[in-house]
Amino acid sequence: MTGNVYEAFRQRFPTDRSQPFIEDVGGNIHSYRDLEETSGRYARLLRRLGVKKGDRVAGQVDKSAEAVFLYLAVLRSGAIYMPLTTAYRKAEMEYFLSDAEPKVVVGDPGAEDMLGDIATKTGVPHVLTLDGAGGGSLADQSSGLDADFPVVAVEDEDVCAIVYTSGTTGRPKGAMMTHGLTAWNAKVLHQAWGWRPDDVLLHTNPIAYGLFGTTNLVLMNGSGMIFLPKFDAEAVVGVLPRATVFIGVPTYYTRLLAHPEFTADVCRDMRLFVTGSAPLRAEIFHAFRERTGHALLDRYGLTETLLFTSNPLDGERIPDTSGPPLPGVEVRITDANGDRLPTGEIGMIEVKEPHMFKGYWGMAEKTAADFRPDGFFITGDQGRINSNGYVSVVGRAKDVVISGGFNVYPKEVETFIDAIEGVDESAVIGLPHPDFGEAVTAVVTRRGEDVTEDRIIGRLKDEIADYKVAKRVFFVDELPRNALGKVEKKVLRERYHGTFKIGGDG
Repeated sequence: MTGNVYEAFRQRFPTDRSQPFIEDVGGNIHSYRDLEETSGRYARLLRRLGVKKGDRVAGQVDKSAEAVFLYLAVLRSGAIYMPLTTAYRKAEMEYFLSDAEPKVVVGDPGAEDMLGDIATKTGVPHVLTLDGAGGGSLADQSSGLDADFPVVAVEDEDVCAIVYTSGTTGRPKGAMMTHGLTAWNAKVLHQAWGWRPDDVLLHTNPIAYGLFGTTNLVLMNGSGMIFLPKFDAEAVVGVLPRATVFIGVPTYYTRLLAHPEFTADVCRDMRLFVTGSAPLRAEIFHAFRERTGHALLDRYGLTETLLFTSNPLDGERIPDTSGPPLPGVEVRITDANGDRLPTGEIGMIEVKEPHMFKGYWGMAEKTAADFRPDGFFITGDQGRINSNGYVSVVGRAKDVVISGGFNVYPKEVETFIDAIEGVDESAVIGLPHPDFGEAVTAVVTRRGEDVTEDRIIGRLKDEIADYKVAKRVFFVDELPRNALGKVEKKVLRERYHGTFKIGGDG
């Protein structure tokens, strides 16, 4: 029985609370005492605003120590945190807030007017900024409040976060993460990756996606991390000698290898480099080991499951595989009927963990459809299990595009393109890209020459997050279809395969 995941973290905090937790880009140090006191004041303010156990609190905030403290305050209060990237536009935010009905939404000062309008439209009672002048910020309103906030008791199966993942139907799904799953995953990865008391994580991931697979591990270790606002190869090379652990997506490693000052000497004190969230090309794996002496540790997981396989810390790390299942995890490969396939055969990857996510918010039918009667979750990814027990992901049954580590589901982008006047139909695919892994690409049929590539890309930039925006748009007289009338995206991927070449402008 884990109970509140915040309490599981707290048990691992250093005895000396003055120890560093976060060092930001300005060199400011935020200690574990700051963590406890600030999150306690934030939690008390949330209580004053009427937030109770099970209520939702949305945070669309830039990366900062205070953003992490907000997350922890919500955990302490027994409420449910909704991390939302600042890349989301108004239409997307309207959907999230109307769907989950949070009691409080916290944003950056520059987004206050937009969030206020959305809150009025969707019925959100309270809008705050994380910081800033004017008295409407979380920092101002919590100042002076008692920081000694008691951790609210919860059960393992209670939800601690709703993390939205794009849906194949065009609407994102809110995956309900439980306290039990969150605590278990942090504990098992802490052990699997051999975390040490003096480890320092270099954190360059977006904060909306950088809590569960990175920040939570630091909290479970009671150690510190260096917070960069975003990945920048120049900045990483400058800071890496002070870190011991780095966790990133393949794009980061491609960019580091392209930096002339990224050398083995820069990595001299590094203990572990972890990659994941997108396929890692074997040539990058080998080039990185040759340059630095380090073998990248690949792992596999989903928003819904968190991480559930990992190449070993001690043992062979094999390119093009994500390693064996973590302790306590069962992974199987099945055919179209859900029957288990023999070792080495390709089929659907299904997983069962000691703690499972609770399904999709407000989508009972979708939840039921994605679970087998015996409790296995159907990932939607195609893969195989090799004779050595390592899992390899070979394709995605749902055509998700993974660009720079971010999941992009074609149907969502197609919905926005199809709404543009003069567009008849669109098909969104992913094409190999030397930097992003895959580039979002649209193939469109249109009425009239006034529907241009620039116009479509410009409209998308106004409507959706930048990582979902098509990097190229191609126009055709008609889309290729099979006998059932379904668009054959495989044909399109083959036709435009060489669009983004090494050394091109991409």
